[in-house]
This record gives sequence, C-alpha cells and structure tokens, in this order.
Amino acid sequence: MMGTFVLLAQALLYFSVMTLLFHSRRRLGIGVFVCALGVMHFLETYLAAVFFIELPFGLISPGSTVMFSGKLAMILLLYIREDAETVRQPIYGLLIGNMLMVALAFILRFYTPVPMNGYNPDLNLLDQLGALMVWGTALLFVDSLGLIMIYERLGRLFGSHPVMRASIALILVLTFDQLMFYQGLRIISGAPPSALLGGWLAKSGAAIVYSLLIAAYLRWFEPVVMSRDGTERLSDLFGKLTYRHRYEALLERSGIDALTGVADRSRFEAIAQSSVARALAEQRPLSVAIVDVDHFKDINDRYGHVTGDDVLRRIAETLRKSVRASDQVFRYGGEEFVVLCEGMSHEVAMAHAERLRRSVPAALENTLAITPTVSIGVATAPTDGANILELIHHADLHLYEAKRLGRNRVVGNRPADRLNPALS
Repeated sequence: MMGTFVLLAQALLYFSVMTLLFHSRRRLGIGVFVCALGVMHFLETYLAAVFFIELPFGLISPGSTVMFSGKLAMILLLYIREDAETVRQPIYGLLIGNMLMVALAFILRFYTPVPMNGYNPDLNLLDQLGALMVWGTALLFVDSLGLIMIYERLGRLFGSHPVMRASIALILVLTFDQLMFYQGLRIISGAPPSALLGGWLAKSGAAIVYSLLIAAYLRWFEPVVMSRDGTERLSDLFGKLTYRHRYEALLERSGIDALTGVADRSRFEAIAQSSVARALAEQRPLSVAIVDVDHFKDINDRYGHVTGDDVLRRIAETLRKSVRASDQVFRYGGEEFVVLCEGMSHEVAMAHAERLRRSVPAALENTLAITPTVSIGVATAPTDGANILELIHHADLHLYEAKRLGRNRVVGNRPADRLNPALS
C-alpha cells in the first residue's frame, strides 16, 4: 500500500511540474520544458537499474514506472499541442548526449585519477549506466515513433475519446519498451523475471493515469480538438514533419490554398500556360471559368469573417465535387475561383458553368438568410486567346458583364470589344 502511494505521489508531482513548465512555454520558451524533460534521464536510468519497490504483482522501479512512462506521456502531450518537429528535439538531444557521455567516460579510462579522501570514482558503474542510458534512449526514439503512429491511427476509432486513444497508445508502446528494456536490465544488473511482469503491469497502470491527467489538462488548461485527420508513414514522422504551427506556410509551398483546400493561384500560374500550350499543340479546346461569389462583402459584414470563410470552403468543395475528374479548381484570390477544363469546347463549357452556378445555391440552401450565389465568366482557347493571360482577360471581361447584368449568371458569348473597355 505504501509503495503504491509513493508511486502515485511521484506521478502527480512529476506531471504537475512538467505541465506547469509546458503551459508556460509561450512565456519561458519550450527549451525550459525540454531541458527539464531530459535532465532527469540519468536519475531515471539509475533508479530503473537499482531501485525497486515490491508490490503483490512483482518488482517495479519508479524510474521506469513514473519517470519513463511520464516522459512518454509528455512527448505525447508535446505532439498533440505542438508538432513532430518539436518532439524530435528532446529525442535527438537525449540520444546524442548519452552517447557523448559514454564516449567521455571511455576516454577517462586512459588516465588514473588522484584519490580524494580515499574515494575512487566508480567508472564501472558509469559504464553500466551509460550503456543502459544509450539503450533506453534508443528505445525512447523507437517508442516515440510508434507512439505517434499508433495515436494517429487510433484517431479513426477513438477520435472523440482522448483517454481511450492515449491509454491504448501508451500501453502498447510501454509493453514493447518493457520487453526490450528488461533484456538490457537483465544482462547488466541481473533483474529477476518478477521485474518484467511487475514493470509491465505498473507501466500499464501509469499509462491510464497519465492519459487521464493529459485529458484533464487539455480540457481545463489548453482546450484542443484531440482528433487529427490522416496518418504518418514511418519514414515521414521525423523527416516530412507535421509542422502544425506552420501549417499554412506548408500548404502555400505545396500549392494548396490553406483556407479552402483547393489549389492556389501560384499552382495555377505554374501549370496553366503549359496546359494551354499542350491543348493548342494537340488542336484541342481548353476552357477557363472564373467563378466569383456574389455580394461576398455583404456576407462578411453581416455574418462575420468566420462565416465568410466557411462559405468559401463550402463553395470550393461544391465546385470540386461538381467538375469532371480531369478538371482543376483553383482559388484565384479573395472570393474568386478558376476552373481549368482541358478538352472542353466553348458550348460545353457554358453548359458546364451553368451547372456549377446552380450547384452553389443548392449546396448552401438554408445556411444563411440569403443563399449565396456566384457569377461566372467563361473563355475558351484558341478563340478567346492563345495564352493563359488572354484567356483570363476575356473570362474576366465576361465575369464583369455577368455582374453588370445582375449577377447569378454565366456569360461567355459576348465579343470582347463590346465589353467595358475600362477593364482592358
């Protein structure tokens, strides 16, 4: 009973201090939290090797049960609220630092130290602990990869149950870790089999306790949506990282509009001209449709920018679902989208644009007091231009005419010279 109380007291103290530092990362910097996470690794390994508490189900060590399990829980919390880029910092730092410690201790063996008050340094102990620390840190690296992968995959089953999701991920990873770490522990310190079973049961219990504490922390101190879409491949976890805090910049570099999820203007400019050139070379038509949301400023002014952003997202999704598989949808800027349709004649493009125009209010019906609509201008190569700039120019003129005629319509058949010359 006393042993259980000691472990729970340590776990609560560990979690309280570490989450306090984590919560203060915006003010103190994440380095304080990472440093505290790593500085206890020596004590953690030492206790795991020599300090055991006897419980009815076996021998357990606070170093493994409280500190190592707590470290993995903190890594999971760090991943949930930050990203894999940040998670890798303590992992790499611990691995390199422990290997450096072993190398420095090995060099010291070439020199006999001066005794101090009859005390001689125990380099054998340092060797043993160093080997365990390197082994434990290597396992920690693998554990962290596995923890993130399992946590992500469990999101599909337990996205709305964070305690279940974190508990299962931690239990599975800690089971693997206990089996592997015990092998090194048995070789170095001769740990009995009861330490294997006892350590596994204790770590499983610690996984549940820490998962409950993480869920309580996220709910009361840093509310966050626990579930995340998608999974990471093993080769991507620490190379092609999540970069949650740089998500928009990542999408921008990949040619995806961060708000709507469709391709952005830079992507359009990168591929549109080559698409036109290919169509002309193959003597096939290519049509461009500029889609503009009617009275979008009024939507923002009346309902706010959050609602306006949601309208743009839903319109983008509607356009994407309504076009052919070979067509491409781009967010051109603001409330404007461009649809690029290769191999589509002007007459077919006009009918296609009309279907797009009707699909938008149908998808957003009853969402606002006034259902959003769109105006569309259409241009086709080679009739309206032999390059993308000419096509966009004519489609824009047609869009202007659609606006002038009252909006919520498709225009593409008026000669360019009869349109407003001010836009030329």
